[in-house]
Amino acid sequence: MGEEKLLVRKAKKGDVEAFGQLYEEVYKDLYHFALYLLNHAQDAEDIVAETVLDAYRSIGNLKKEESFRAWIFKILSNKCRMKRKEYLNKEMELDSEMEGVTRNFEETGDLQIAMSYLEEEERLIINLLVIAGYKSKEVAEMLHMNANTVRSKQSRAYEKLRKWLV
Repeated sequence: MGEEKLLVRKAKKGDVEAFGQLYEEVYKDLYHFALYLLNHAQDAEDIVAETVLDAYRSIGNLKKEESFRAWIFKILSNKCRMKRKEYLNKEMELDSEMEGVTRNFEETGDLQIAMSYLEEEERLIINLLVIAGYKSKEVAEMLHMNANTVRSKQSRAYEKLRKWLV
């Protein structure tokens, strides 16, 4: 049995140290994933903290020990999606702000800014594939899509990024 599966099994029985070890193994991936989706460091930290707390509270509901990473990333992606909806609902002055962002991207070629030009679903797919390291089949299962659809959306997103980075 893999070490992660053993830790999950212990965590499901209430072992706080086992859950802590699981957390240490996924924290950086969770944070990077949230950061690229939200484009805001403090929000990413907050969302990861909320995700870990929710995961700790509900780990007993996890059916397959080997699905821990997919399960916790699904919790995180749902929380990020809700946070992004909050962003959209806030009124902001975009005129000067967008001008500065565009100029900054042109000067620095910052990938994070380029990612902000992708649609939410494209950004989610790229983050799951590249940052979190999932296979297209796994991403398809998480997002309830066909694996070919995931690969097509990935390809279109890469094309958009190439245009921005050139």
